[in-house]
Amino acid sequence: MKVIADLHLHSKYSRATSKQLDFDHLEKWAKVKGLNLLGTGDFTHPEWFNEIQNKLIEDETGILKSRGGMNFVLQNEVSLIYSQGGKGRRVHIILLSPNLDVTKQINDYFMKKGRVDYDGRPIFKIPCPELTESMKQISDDIEIIPAHVWTPWFGLLGSMSGFNSVEEAFQDQTKNIFALETGLSSDPAMNWRLSALDNYTLISNSDSHSFWPWRIGREANIFDINLTYKDLIKALRTRQGFLETIEVDPAYGKYHFDGHRNCNVCLSPSESIKLKDICPRCGKQLTIGVEHRVEELADRPEGFKLKGAVPFKKLIPLSEILSKLLSSGVATKKVWNEFNKLVNHFGSAFNVLLDASDEELNKITSPQITEKIIQNRKGEINIQPGYDGEYGFPVFSEEDKKQAPPKVEIKQKQTGLNDFVGKF
Repeated sequence: MKVIADLHLHSKYSRATSKQLDFDHLEKWAKVKGLNLLGTGDFTHPEWFNEIQNKLIEDETGILKSRGGMNFVLQNEVSLIYSQGGKGRRVHIILLSPNLDVTKQINDYFMKKGRVDYDGRPIFKIPCPELTESMKQISDDIEIIPAHVWTPWFGLLGSMSGFNSVEEAFQDQTKNIFALETGLSSDPAMNWRLSALDNYTLISNSDSHSFWPWRIGREANIFDINLTYKDLIKALRTRQGFLETIEVDPAYGKYHFDGHRNCNVCLSPSESIKLKDICPRCGKQLTIGVEHRVEELADRPEGFKLKGAVPFKKLIPLSEILSKLLSSGVATKKVWNEFNKLVNHFGSAFNVLLDASDEELNKITSPQITEKIIQNRKGEINIQPGYDGEYGFPVFSEEDKKQAPPKVEIKQKQTGLNDFVGKF
């Protein structure tokens, strides 16, 4: 069975999420998108766990089903903030659970460690090895996956997390880590540059805080498996039946380039290095993005292809493409009309983006939109890189280019701080 899965989501009980982010909306928009397996999100939150038990149906497969037929796997994200070796550490972890009984045991464990009722993504002072060992004591079928591993603030390998390797974070429990989530700001090719990551399965998910089609499933995983928890975990651990991932262009992610959002400064790694990672406007430390961080840790050249790795496709969400072409907001009536016309004809947004022929597209939409959909499928759309919490965006015109942060003229003494470099 072909399974298109988004395994990292949130509910209305997480901070900064839509208050309508419930199972009815998740089911509806997953079908519009073309997904057939979702993470439940937030199972540690008591109210959301009650909704999981009341609105989803459990059977022996370990995959829960809504009354409308959407498939869900029990999933949660936790935030670990603690000290190790005299340094602060911050890591987000995805947990997958095989059934409701095991999930109750997970929740009992966390309730002994702190509060779980204030946020769907709760925070604990639990080191990564301790969490992993504790989960495995509950059930070996629990999957522990470091989330968006390159994100600066809470990614395992991010510039601010405190770790330079999976082994440094998980120590003797590294043996129980099989998969890593690449995050929006990196793609598998960037991860292939680190030989230390060769044995990990690279997965991609939306980490969505809403159900809208430009968020849910913007990154996803495609499997050819029996739809059971056992076969899903086998695919994550061995790559058997793992066909490919769907990625956004990493430049689209909010932390691809370096920069300062408040200063309207966006810089490539080479530009940041020339400035010694100091913002040329405010003189403070730049937020170091994913491309820069990958370059710091990589032991292989750009363009290296890992033999036997799960392949991937790069796609910008359909709504984002239409928004730029129609010069209208992503949630405006103008964009929705075009989006609905395409989806109603082809069945889902993924069918439009992945499978619709240019001949069929031209019968439904304009040649310009057809052209960009085909270019998107081929990974040929230019993206203005995201930085310091700002999403990147497609660049189709001169007007789009004007939306980019102005180029910074890099001079040796621009900040004044560089005068002191090398003098002490």
